[in-house]
Amino acid sequence: MKDSQANAPRVIVNADDFGLDPDYNQLTLRAFKSGVISSATLMANMPAFEDACQLAHRHELLGRIGLHFNLTYGPALSAAIRRQPLFCDAQGQFDLNLPRSTLRLPQPAAAAVLQELEAQWERCLAQGLRPSHIDSHQHVHNLWPVAAIVARFAARQGVPVRLARNVGSNIGLVKWLFKTALNRRIRWLSGASADSVCTPRDLLEGLRPGGVIEVVAHPTQLADGDIGDDYLPAQQSLERLLAQALPGYRRVAYSEL
Repeated sequence: MKDSQANAPRVIVNADDFGLDPDYNQLTLRAFKSGVISSATLMANMPAFEDACQLAHRHELLGRIGLHFNLTYGPALSAAIRRQPLFCDAQGQFDLNLPRSTLRLPQPAAAAVLQELEAQWERCLAQGLRPSHIDSHQHVHNLWPVAAIVARFAARQGVPVRLARNVGSNIGLVKWLFKTALNRRIRWLSGASADSVCTPRDLLEGLRPGGVIEVVAHPTQLADGDIGDDYLPAQQSLERLLAQALPGYRRVAYSEL
């Protein structure tokens, strides 16, 4: 039985936005305890960051918490990026003004992105929490020049990076070609990751990814006390969907790959 479980297909169910606010932290913790999710990623510049770190320590979640790199919401942690109008407003709040089609950053802007990534990573370390992997808020690391910065940094830290979502009925040819090139670049620069990345809605639509799967989750509280997801219709249970869509899969964290 143990050998059968060890050889079962693996799925990472990751809750983004840990640290956003105290209520969401508690919902994320409940999703962990019930087994709905197997990992979460932490927003180092959000007001409930320290609360999330305390919960991770108290409930033995170290090794299951990654960094949710943020360039789009809240205050910047480093000085250089506050002076970059591509990323911040005059008050030092993130206000991304980088088109998705951007292929290159000016050198000062690229250096500022790296400094901010380092600052967010170091803030986690200062709380005694070493991130197990890196993804990003609103998929900012899927921007071509940001992807390289994040992937090279992750390689130096020895941690994986989430690939761009590569499963979905709304991925047309042009988008598929871009995502394929981007994911090859991330893999080449940072090493192994999950093979397939999808949302709960992709599973609801009947899509069945292959290989090691990452399901990008944003848990919500349902009226009946169950856990839903921002990507799902109201009253759709995330747990029941995962059980139906991915039978036989073993939920793991990135640190267990």
